[in-house]
Amino acid sequence: MFTYAITEAEATFVRTGMRVAVPFGKSKIHTAIIHRIHKEAPAAYEAKDIHQILDEVPIVNEKQLLHWQWISDYYLCALGEVVRSALPSAFLLESETLVSLKKTSEDENQLSDDEFLIVEALRHQSTLKVAEISNLLDKKHVLPILHQLLRKDTIQLKEEIYERYKPKLVKYVRLQDTYEDEEKLNELFADLSRAKKQREVLLVYFSLSTSKQPIMAKTLIRQSNVSAAVLKALVDKNILEFYHLQVDRIDLSKEKDELPELSDFQKDTYNRIQNQFDKKAVVLLHGITSSGKTEIYAKLIEEVLEKGNQVLYLVPEIALTTQLISRLRNYFGDKISVFHSKYSLNERIEVWNNLLQQKEKTQLILGARSAVFLPFTNLDLIIVDEEHETSYKQFDPAPRYHARDTAIVLANMHSAKVLLGSATPSIESYYNTREHKYGLEELQRRFGDVLLPEIELVDIKESYRKKRMTGHFSERLLLLMNEALGEKEQVILFQNRRGYSPIVECTTCGVAPQCPNCDVSLTYHKFRAELRCHYCGYNRAMPQTCAACGNATLDTKGFGTEQIELELKDLFPGTTIGRMDLDTTRGKHGYEKIINAFQMQEIDILVGTQMLSKGLDFSNVSLVGVLNADNMLNFPDFRAHEKSFQMLTQVSGRAGRAKKRGKVIIQTFNPFHQILQQVTTNDYATMFKEQLHDRHQLKYPPMVRLVRITLKHKDFAKVNSASNWLGKSLANSFDNNVLGPTSPAISRIRNQHIKTILIKLPEDRPLRQSKAIIQKIKDSFQSIPEFRSVRLNIDVDCY
Repeated sequence: MFTYAITEAEATFVRTGMRVAVPFGKSKIHTAIIHRIHKEAPAAYEAKDIHQILDEVPIVNEKQLLHWQWISDYYLCALGEVVRSALPSAFLLESETLVSLKKTSEDENQLSDDEFLIVEALRHQSTLKVAEISNLLDKKHVLPILHQLLRKDTIQLKEEIYERYKPKLVKYVRLQDTYEDEEKLNELFADLSRAKKQREVLLVYFSLSTSKQPIMAKTLIRQSNVSAAVLKALVDKNILEFYHLQVDRIDLSKEKDELPELSDFQKDTYNRIQNQFDKKAVVLLHGITSSGKTEIYAKLIEEVLEKGNQVLYLVPEIALTTQLISRLRNYFGDKISVFHSKYSLNERIEVWNNLLQQKEKTQLILGARSAVFLPFTNLDLIIVDEEHETSYKQFDPAPRYHARDTAIVLANMHSAKVLLGSATPSIESYYNTREHKYGLEELQRRFGDVLLPEIELVDIKESYRKKRMTGHFSERLLLLMNEALGEKEQVILFQNRRGYSPIVECTTCGVAPQCPNCDVSLTYHKFRAELRCHYCGYNRAMPQTCAACGNATLDTKGFGTEQIELELKDLFPGTTIGRMDLDTTRGKHGYEKIINAFQMQEIDILVGTQMLSKGLDFSNVSLVGVLNADNMLNFPDFRAHEKSFQMLTQVSGRAGRAKKRGKVIIQTFNPFHQILQQVTTNDYATMFKEQLHDRHQLKYPPMVRLVRITLKHKDFAKVNSASNWLGKSLANSFDNNVLGPTSPAISRIRNQHIKTILIKLPEDRPLRQSKAIIQKIKDSFQSIPEFRSVRLNIDVDCY
């Protein structure tokens, strides 16, 4: 946070939350948000004057600034990092360096070839951007050349702020006022008797104008079946004129339908939630899969919207918004707006501006985790759907916040209520209900009294031993898939790994191709015949021979969604197979196309990763197959068993959501594992009890809070000595509660060596005090010259 000087006249105009352009460093100009207006001059430096005021009204309200300050304090990050993450980047105007000619050089022979080219270009064009000069010279680094020209006093530089947001303007057409009376119109048609196409355009214009609606230029061109040049000719003759209207890029308005009637169980749960809200600000709704939680949410939303207040509906995965948008549009018409990162910058800015103006279309905001940063004014309810999902946690870059916890604080600032919903609540949230911090309501019956799916564990260790596996499919899974497809039902197959194969190995010498930038093997993607690193994006063509021994004996180990898709094409040649993972859902409408195709039953078998487990609703799915449940169970994480239970229960819940009871096949090498047994009986209570006991013994959340410190540097010796210094300093304050420093499972990513330190914050010390100690040690660490180049990240609640 920095202090800048303003004049008395500016002080009467500016308000907290406005943007100002400020000089920073020697020449650059940056966008800043006014946080406080005061008369306290900084002691350490002289305050510079602001460059200019960018807004007439604040774009950030005071409750947002309070909320962002809390995020900065709680997650131990800079307020500037929160602002950069919260504001759409087009609001953060940047300055562009413009180059102009100062004087003509006396002796052009003194100029190098590149310098001469720049001077010649500036004689024809008064100013050039640095990027344009780079293109002109076809060189990336042009600053040294510009520096030489500056020394020769030939050019001058200036900074200019440019705006990146452009409102969407739609071109409309109307008749000039001259032709309002009938006599003039008759003369006009007589004049156009030979210009048949122009006459046709006018006739279509008059037929469209009977609706009293503005007429879009492209609609007139399309319906007249003429080119744009014909319409332009009429404008040039001053018969028609163009005008522009600003419109939103996304229009979700639609005629409203009545909300569906709640079942008796849903009504009872709805009434109990309302009663809980009288006593608790946060209520957890533990409803089994397909119990109709969305209908209860819709009823609660309707009640808030009728009062004219705002609702924030958070979902963990952008894929979920695709299905929800169509459902909520049917219920709430034009009162809904959507905000997430797959939307363009301009689309997100329009949602932000509409919220600032309190437009009716922003009464209900549906979004992923970044929606908690929006400028709400009268927020009354926040719904966090699938609250257990790790997608709500931001891991990189800072702020490393958890949207569920951040939303609860946001609701508290607005005196709003929070409803957390899940079929498999997180241990932390369920523990809070036991501690009476949150209210708890349960919905243990599926909508329409459909039974929970029948879950069957298949021992693939035995199947492999008896050679009864076909590729990665057991006999039992293939039999049920044939039955389901024979009855025109759909199948979902779950494998939580994308690509074809995670490891390519030489069968002669055992060497596997590694990423040159990371300590990880390359994943084989068969479609592109390439090896790819899923951490840094490095890729190379699939080698034909081993790089170590030269033998052409390369084989793949393990399997991903791409391999399953190819196996299915051989096993079920007449069926349509779809794949839903990060590789197939890139782009704005990637999710939508796959989900809509599956919903319209254009896809018979859908193979996917964890995206499939997050609350999607497909009525015709009768069978779900989990191809390998052991990868998740054996992951080195204290939450591995909890996550496995949640993921397997959620993916099982995609089966049999309509009338017929669904079936789930889980393939595993260890069918007697306690978590798998609990999944088959949907026994959340026992899982919670066992996990809570383990965490109490080993001091893990929710019993204690965790803070993970990560250090990164390309020099291993430097990061090693830095982590040892930091580990000892922390151990002096936190004793045995410090674990590490240690190297993580993947100890080098993007050529940066990594060390981690885990701190279990003591229960007997106030949280604020523990964080103050960590911050103090961090400041001391960064003041040591040899450690300044080591990147240090702090992640509070790192799970």
